[in-house]
Amino acid sequence: MAQFVNFLLLVVVSLIAFAPLCFCTKSNYGYLYPQFYDHSCPNAQQIVKSVVAKAVAKETRMAASLLRLHFHDCFVKGCDASILLDSTGSIISEKRSNPNRNSARGFEVIDDIKSALEKECPHTVSCADIMALSARDSTVLAGGPSWEVPLGRRDSKGASLSGSNNNIPAPNNTFQTILTKFKLQGLNVVDLVALSGSHTIGNSRCVSFRQRLYNQSGNGQPDYSLDQSYAAQLRTRCPRSGGDQNLFFLDFVSPTKFDNSYFKLLLASKGLLNSDQVLVTKNEASMELVKKYAYNNELFFKQFAASMVKMGNISPLTGSKGEIRKHCRKINS
Repeated sequence: MAQFVNFLLLVVVSLIAFAPLCFCTKSNYGYLYPQFYDHSCPNAQQIVKSVVAKAVAKETRMAASLLRLHFHDCFVKGCDASILLDSTGSIISEKRSNPNRNSARGFEVIDDIKSALEKECPHTVSCADIMALSARDSTVLAGGPSWEVPLGRRDSKGASLSGSNNNIPAPNNTFQTILTKFKLQGLNVVDLVALSGSHTIGNSRCVSFRQRLYNQSGNGQPDYSLDQSYAAQLRTRCPRSGGDQNLFFLDFVSPTKFDNSYFKLLLASKGLLNSDQVLVTKNEASMELVKKYAYNNELFFKQFAASMVKMGNISPLTGSKGEIRKHCRKINS
């Protein structure tokens, strides 16, 4: 009898010990929670961090690229790693879409992380979670804020070229169009301004802002909301035709440091993309947020971290939905 009681006590204690794995932050993040791999792959986060650190040390720009990859994934069918899939007989890759073609990058880094994780704990860590962790680690490596990443996403078995073409905000979209695209994902104007702050690192191509220099409204006139001395500098390397792939810093003051100088540049009419500058010129609420973040780096960091968690929770596949891909570029056979 005593042995049976001891056995029951052991079962109860075990259930209590493992209860947080199921319920700890379900109310905040749906079915995602930061401790998801604590038992199935305890070194997962350290492995991701290590590979990302090597990639960013090799090429500083990679931090911005990995952050952008997560963003472009989440806005299409949710954070499900659909952006990583290559084209096959049944799949048309999102890599072919206008927002991603010739610009989305970092796929090899994700491959390296996945390879290392498959050796450590096969068929356990999803590609979608790898991207969410990579985005956080990239931000930290660039000097930005850290946050606990809710985990437990699974990978999609398909991609959406049309979703990628239509859902991701474009550099020449109006403010209202951009805000609508954010609202469709459950994000608001605070998230829009805070997440735009990721443009404090990284580059943009001449083709993404050329119209501002020469033909903003289709009348052959430049965008006069852009500081004209800055515009003159940009024209030297972004001509009316040619040079489409020439790269320019989104934040030329501290291009590799994650800070709030992006917002200060907006207030000086030196936002590179139209989608940057409209945060100041087209909406009062967003303009006030730009001012707040320009004057208070700590406030920007705090909101950026919160908005990244919110974005990372867009329509994740959990439970038995989707799969854990063995290779991030293709679905399991």
